[in-house]
Amino acid sequence: MMQNVHLAPETDEDDLYSGYNDYNPTYDTEELENDTAFQQAVRTSHGRRPPDGVTRPMTAVRAAGFTKAALRGSAFDPLGQSRGPAPPLEAKNEDSPEEKIRQLEKKVNELVEESCIANSCGDLKLALEKAKDAGRKERILVRQREQVTTPENINLDLTYSVLLNLASQYSANEMYAEALTTFQVIVKNKMFSNAGRLKVNMGNIYLKQRNYSKAIKFYRMALDQIPSVHKEMRIKIMQNIGVTFIKTGQYSDAINSFEHIMSMAPNLKAGFNLILSYFAVGDRDKMKKAFQKLIAVPLEIDEDDKYISPSDDPHTNLVIEAIKNDRLRQMERERKAMAEKYIMTAAKLIAPVIETSFAVGYDWCVEVVKASQYVELANDLEINKAITYLRQKDFNQAVETLKMFEKKDSRVKSAAATNLSFLYYLENEFAQASSYADLAVNSDRYNPSALTNKGNTVFANGDYEKAAEFYKEALRNDSSCTEALYNIGLTYKRLNRLDEALDCFLKLHTILRNSAQVLYQIANVYELMEDPHQAIEWLMQLISVVPTDSRALSKLGELYDSEGDKSQAFQYYYESYRYFPSNIEVIEWLGAYYIDTQFCEKAIQYFERASLIQPTQVKWQLMVASCFRRSGNYQKALDTYKDIHRKFPENVECLRFLVRLCTDIGLKEVQEYATKLKRLEKMKEIREQRIKSGRDGSEGPRSRREGSASSDSGQNCSASSKGERLSAKLRALPGTNEPYESSSNKEIDASYVDPLGPQIERPKTAAKKRIDEDDFADEELGDDLLPE
Repeated sequence: MMQNVHLAPETDEDDLYSGYNDYNPTYDTEELENDTAFQQAVRTSHGRRPPDGVTRPMTAVRAAGFTKAALRGSAFDPLGQSRGPAPPLEAKNEDSPEEKIRQLEKKVNELVEESCIANSCGDLKLALEKAKDAGRKERILVRQREQVTTPENINLDLTYSVLLNLASQYSANEMYAEALTTFQVIVKNKMFSNAGRLKVNMGNIYLKQRNYSKAIKFYRMALDQIPSVHKEMRIKIMQNIGVTFIKTGQYSDAINSFEHIMSMAPNLKAGFNLILSYFAVGDRDKMKKAFQKLIAVPLEIDEDDKYISPSDDPHTNLVIEAIKNDRLRQMERERKAMAEKYIMTAAKLIAPVIETSFAVGYDWCVEVVKASQYVELANDLEINKAITYLRQKDFNQAVETLKMFEKKDSRVKSAAATNLSFLYYLENEFAQASSYADLAVNSDRYNPSALTNKGNTVFANGDYEKAAEFYKEALRNDSSCTEALYNIGLTYKRLNRLDEALDCFLKLHTILRNSAQVLYQIANVYELMEDPHQAIEWLMQLISVVPTDSRALSKLGELYDSEGDKSQAFQYYYESYRYFPSNIEVIEWLGAYYIDTQFCEKAIQYFERASLIQPTQVKWQLMVASCFRRSGNYQKALDTYKDIHRKFPENVECLRFLVRLCTDIGLKEVQEYATKLKRLEKMKEIREQRIKSGRDGSEGPRSRREGSASSDSGQNCSASSKGERLSAKLRALPGTNEPYESSSNKEIDASYVDPLGPQIERPKTAAKKRIDEDDFADEELGDDLLPE
């Protein structure tokens, strides 16, 4: 090979630029076609032969796919594709133990996932069933693995996840004993690493069971097993320990826990709980310091300026618009709202006790807040100060505090004016209320509370259409303004647009599911729409929410009475009477019911109570006497009539019954009562004639009815039929001909004095004769007045 190597000629002087035009002919590719050695090497392995004297190793060319047939013109097919498709893969043996284990393991994982998903969807029962099923299949899986492989190959992670999920589902379903047992299985198994931290879960269960000593024990055990590098978890456990100490009343221990947290990693919950603990022990100075620590807790959220576009760049504006209400922004809002809630609650809690008066305490809190990152809360605290004045019934101070905001920014001014409008509305000063409502609306046109108050002032003036417009605008600004929705329903009801009113109240019912006011309004609208069945259904829902509401119960009784179901009506009227035994209408109905059912003795207690509630109404005492008479207790009836006559000496009905009873019993006082009766009837007749003559000859249609009240009221009484409601007025009492209606003081004016002087007394014989002929032979009295 040396003949191919060309050496540069030696020269006496070294030429730096020599040799650049010389090249090795080996790299001359242009002459390869004429190079015999190269052509021979291409056709054979001659070019790979070692130099002479060295034995060439044997090689094989067949394995590369080159055959003689290929040289004879056959197609080049090194991969053997011309031989057809490859044979199918060998099918899995599904009956093999390994394959069964894999399938079962997959099924267990699916059940655990389904259990977790069901829990997140709120279906706790299904989640527990899936967790139990996963536990059963996992135990079968462990047994099968032990038969096929060694115990070291058991999937511990799967076992851990199955047991942990099962314990969590037991706890979610409040099956605490089972949950604790399952957690114990995990904790006691030394093969599970980091299982000790599950003692926190066990502590939480004991806390729910109010076993506070064990809860603290398990929290501390968990705290000992968690290394210090997990700082955040240790802080959370210490916070649980502090809360448990508060529940047990060990405030000093709780203070130690929260003070440690606030020194290591201050957060809002710990700061608020620290204030609660100091409030419980009554340490004013520490309350102030704790409040300052709470104010100083960093929020760790971006400023609002980040979401304001600094330029007109469309790309920047799109980005800001996208992040303005994303999940991170929502989380920041929630965190800020939570901080404001804690600070406001803490200020309202400690303000009355940290200084000599609550006003001075509020002022201190306001000053601290003004110097913090929550400066906008200072105005809200001032408004809360005014509300506190309201709760203390100090309206003047509340008004003065709110009027301080009239010259501040529009948002605060609108809030203060809204409260002032509400105050004046409560005091029925509608002009002032309207004025401040206008101020609130002008300061903040999008304030739904201000618009609602303005609508209220217009509603009070009777302009229902305009009031509805204000309520609608409030709803457009805030669709969750339930006050406006409720008020617009009332407005439609006043306008007799019952379908629209019902629609409003039904929408409100979807928002406030258990609102007694909403349920009552729906029932009332159905009653106005003459649909008593729907009204009864909604009232039944109402009494399930407020079972002691006497008005709702009496309304149910009224509806059942109108439907003719007296037994159901009696049940609800009686329940109403039990909760509020001073409702005259209910008392009257119950008394009438017992008279209708011929139990006059039971009616007496109701009419006696009515006479105690309305001692100036003679009709209740007359009914008591009538019940005694109808039940056969004539002596008691006579005593009662005499007592009534002493209290109401000019009551005609009482004298009539006295005369009747004395006659039947044969008492000597009959002449005295008869004389008084005729004198009163004569005075009544003269008075009616003068009233009639004073009307210039116009007939008085009531005079004849008043003069014969006993017959009129007697004719109106009849046995009640199905569907007839027991009237609240006594003239409609079933089965009686007693003249209760004419016993009111309006018909017999006891204070009337005849200007012509007292009438000449008639001879007793004439009076006796008149009584026999006119009164007791009068067919209008009816035979049922006679004692049986």
